[in-house]
Amino acid sequence: MAAPLLTFHKEILEEIHDPSTSDLLVLARGLGLRRIICTLLKIYDSPQNLVLLVNATPEEEIAVGEELGIMGCRKPGLRIVGYEIGKRDRQDLYKKGGLISATSRILVVDMLQSDIPIELITGIVVLHAERVTALALEAFIVRLYREKNITGFLKAFSDQPEFITSGMSPLKNIMKELQLRTVHIYPRFHQSIKDILENRKADVVELYQHMSENMSAIHHAIVQCMTTTLSELKRSNTSLDLDDLTIESAYFRSFDAVVRRQLDPVWHKVGPKTKQLVSDLATLRRLLTYLLSYDALGFHAYLEALVASNTTTATGATRQNHSPWMLTDAANIIFQTAKRRCYTLSRTNADRPLGVMDPVDDEDAWDALDDIEGRGKRPSARLQKPWIPDGMDPVLEELPKWDLLADVLHEIEEEIMRQESVSSYSRGSNTVLVMTSSPHSSVLVSEFLSKMDVDAPKGQRGRKMMESKLRRYLYWKGRLANQKNETSVQPEKSAPRASGSAGSAGVSEALQKKDKERAARSANRRRIRGGAPSSTAPSKPKEGSRPKDAIVLDDSEETATFFAAQSTSMNDLIVLEGDMELLEVMLASQFDADFDMQYGILPPRQTVVVRAYSDDTDDQVLAEIQPKFIVMFEPSLEFVRRIEVYRNSNPGLGVRVYFMVYQLSCEEHKYLAGLRREKESFERLIKERGSMLLPIYEDKRLGSKTGEQIIKSISSRLAGGRKELSTQASQVIVDMREFRSTLPSLLHASDLLVIPATLTVGDYVLTPDICVERKSIPDLVSSFNSGRLYTQCELMSVHYKQPVLLIEFEENKAFELQAISETAKTYAKPSAKQPPKKAGTSVESDRAPPSIQSKLVLLTLHFPRVRIIWSSSPYATTDIFNDLKANNSEPDPSRAIAIGAEEDPNVGAGVNAAAEELLRCIPGVTAKNVKYVMSKVRSASSLGISVGILSIEGNGIGKLDEGRESAGPSGAGPCAPE
Repeated sequence: MAAPLLTFHKEILEEIHDPSTSDLLVLARGLGLRRIICTLLKIYDSPQNLVLLVNATPEEEIAVGEELGIMGCRKPGLRIVGYEIGKRDRQDLYKKGGLISATSRILVVDMLQSDIPIELITGIVVLHAERVTALALEAFIVRLYREKNITGFLKAFSDQPEFITSGMSPLKNIMKELQLRTVHIYPRFHQSIKDILENRKADVVELYQHMSENMSAIHHAIVQCMTTTLSELKRSNTSLDLDDLTIESAYFRSFDAVVRRQLDPVWHKVGPKTKQLVSDLATLRRLLTYLLSYDALGFHAYLEALVASNTTTATGATRQNHSPWMLTDAANIIFQTAKRRCYTLSRTNADRPLGVMDPVDDEDAWDALDDIEGRGKRPSARLQKPWIPDGMDPVLEELPKWDLLADVLHEIEEEIMRQESVSSYSRGSNTVLVMTSSPHSSVLVSEFLSKMDVDAPKGQRGRKMMESKLRRYLYWKGRLANQKNETSVQPEKSAPRASGSAGSAGVSEALQKKDKERAARSANRRRIRGGAPSSTAPSKPKEGSRPKDAIVLDDSEETATFFAAQSTSMNDLIVLEGDMELLEVMLASQFDADFDMQYGILPPRQTVVVRAYSDDTDDQVLAEIQPKFIVMFEPSLEFVRRIEVYRNSNPGLGVRVYFMVYQLSCEEHKYLAGLRREKESFERLIKERGSMLLPIYEDKRLGSKTGEQIIKSISSRLAGGRKELSTQASQVIVDMREFRSTLPSLLHASDLLVIPATLTVGDYVLTPDICVERKSIPDLVSSFNSGRLYTQCELMSVHYKQPVLLIEFEENKAFELQAISETAKTYAKPSAKQPPKKAGTSVESDRAPPSIQSKLVLLTLHFPRVRIIWSSSPYATTDIFNDLKANNSEPDPSRAIAIGAEEDPNVGAGVNAAAEELLRCIPGVTAKNVKYVMSKVRSASSLGISVGILSIEGNGIGKLDEGRESAGPSGAGPCAPE
């Protein structure tokens, strides 16, 4: 059953339901926007109406369809138009009317081809209006819609006010592209919403949990690294306005996009250091989130993966550009403390260097500190678990919220028992709903609750789960250590032999000195990467102590060395208690004799539903479960409002909410900053609406610009001053695949008639003689690498008199083809360890791959009739196309589609399939001339012999061209150039 509408929902529907008006609604998140949209769609659910839902994600389409089905719109309900539906089926679907959801790309093509009756459309509902820009397909749809239909409505919706506050007059720009004149803004502090939601409040219990001492140290160190990285980013780019980038804004996921948007105009000029800093900010933001949501072992494993990816590349070579934050003292605190949360490695006095005491590994000091603080000694799992290596003391620190969650569930259970003893009936279910921030957190919480030891003391209730995770972690580290040992055996065995041979050969002193410097640099880099400063080691090691490198070993190297030394323990772990025992335990726990205990229906009071925060689907979950107890394991601004709406939608239901948050953490700061950002965004929108100047939209229907079209079509270049009148609209034939780009929308906006078609040759046909192949920079590089551009230019040269290759750059980007990596300069001062680089020799230049410029030169030499046009942006491309079409005749769509199309691709199918496939792999043989080549040779071997003879005689290309000319236009292959 659908949840009832509240008073402010009805008030909003009263304002926007009128079919004679078009509106934009901006609503605060969590207040039931999907409920309003579904109710509006239900009003127009009739075969006499045709209402289109645009810009909805596949998940939103399914959710809206399900909610409409709950409301009673089932026959036929919301129908989704996808790529699997053919053209005729879509035409029949449009003619039947009702509610239809279509992707923007399909809808644009159907509108241009008149497959959908635009004049019969009742209205269009646009979701995510904050994403609509001048280059978006939704703006293209609105222009096509308003050209033939000025009576239908258009309703746009948005619940992201933060995205409508960047730039100059963002609200005005959105309304201009959607051709709207009315906007309704409903924030949480709107008077009608405030009066209703504060009428019935839920019983909220706020639980502020302190982080553990280790977590607080890591949290502070991560924030310090973020501050340092952000300051370095601002210092490196003083010409940009980066004052708005603060640590507070770095807590949000949109921060990465904001930084990239600020640096986008100069992204081609920045060096690898700035790009690394931008990437590091995203990594540190994720670390803050993972610290509070991952278990100790998962967080430590993620840090180890970061260190490994920062030191080596994908090919295994040493990485040159390191993340600067990993070389700071704060990073050392992060790595060492994260390791201490999992386990400690104890050393004997013989193994420990003399005079060096690591306070992290001093177990006696930690035990004394535990006794002083009254925590008692930590349990020694090493004596109980035989699979734990000698010298390892598991710590396995648990998240503090786990104990808090266990106490909350115990309190809820007592409250349920008390309510059942007082009254036998109460509205709502006793199912406990636990909400988390991510699916990973949901899985972790579910695993903790399933393996929780209720009788264990606080901090040890998840010991069983953590020990199983530690066992998997040790198994992984042991396998990794064995692989490192196997790979290091080969160089060690060959090293003496190599040195002996080198000595006999008489290596020069310069090469020996260079090898020593390289070894010194690698050793220095390894010491710095460990985080501990090299100056902490004694300058002269004492007798009996280890070398200096052993004191400042990298964390991963130290761990690998430890596991390599524990051969017996690792064999016990892998062989004696290996995978078979783990599998037997899993099978025994899953397939129990008591079937009802494992797979039976649980009573509501024993059911705990753990779920991650989602979109408006959470409203439906609350309406279906109707929980009386809700635990917000992590804070969420949207879900707080959903609970307020849920509480007021069920007047007789008592709801208790446990709101859990880490005190003085990024979790709390992010929640408060989100509240403040949303409030400021709504205030800016209200202020802009009060002073906004709306444009007057001109009538762009067909026939309204007949006079202007006549003036534009008059050609004054004819002899004798004679003028001819052509009333045919200026048109461009566009390939279907090009609708992924923004150029077709801009061409239509420049009063060109866009005709979509499936073209075999070219992307755009401007005139009967001009064909354009459009390439963006990434597409140009990939086309050169695959050889596709050669075939495309060949086909254009065959079928058109003026083939054009258009190289289009992005707007506000570098209008140059040379990458920054090719011209990057180094500002490092030359030293003894890093001498200045010498200029590239001829041998190095010969080994370098050919540049794009050289490939373009070869292309123009091979196809001299192909013209290359450079365009700085799609806007410039629109002007270029208009200039090329001036005083030229219009192209024929049927002829453009027929050019290059195969007459019958199934002719001869199945005959010599293997030989034909081999023949297609030969350069110069395409799908157009493969049949002709097969008709001239007997077999693939005879073709190889003939090609060899032709190459020796030196006239093979001429004979091939003669063969193509003899094929003619009706042959299997393309004609030779005229």
